[in-house]
Amino acid sequence: MADRAVKVYRRVKPAFARFSKAMTSEQAKRSSTLSKPKSSRAAGGPWSAKAAKPKSAKKETIRVQSFGKKKTATAVAIIRNGRGAIKVNSIPIKLIRPEILRYKIYETVLIVGEEHFRDLNIRCRVSGGGQTSQIYAIRQAIAKAVVAYYAKYKDAASAFELKKLYTDYDRSLLIADPRRTEPKKFGGRGARARRQKSYR
Repeated sequence: MADRAVKVYRRVKPAFARFSKAMTSEQAKRSSTLSKPKSSRAAGGPWSAKAAKPKSAKKETIRVQSFGKKKTATAVAIIRNGRGAIKVNSIPIKLIRPEILRYKIYETVLIVGEEHFRDLNIRCRVSGGGQTSQIYAIRQAIAKAVVAYYAKYKDAASAFELKKLYTDYDRSLLIADPRRTEPKKFGGRGARARRQKSYR
């Protein structure tokens, strides 16, 4: 047991000798600078108040969601901050086919003016219905979303003005069309047409 203790002491002895030596003048200087509090460090250092960068004002995040319907087609439009991009199911508006129906979506922009869409990005998702129904659902969703955005983030007067412009041009841009096809009945080729009856 004693032999083991001697071996351990011999191993540890050089380390103790190193700590027991008197500190040199350079070591004393080093330890004094390290022990100083942060406030006493150089004024131009990274901890100084001058070096601290001012926090940039965070831009207000805008988000407005609205939906449009036509028959069985449903579209959801989401407005966010942006540069005037309008996408439908991740496809830019200028690539929508057929071209004739594309202009029905452009109407929502052209009626009120492009300046109202300059700082906004509009993303649309549409599903259900046919090609024409989807286009009418998209234009209604976009028009309703723009009016809702101006009412929420701008002022009520400008929102009312936009609403009036849309309703004067086409009421279905803001109000859903409740019309549906009448179902066919027995005894005829259609909803109202009956089979011809001959007595002779």
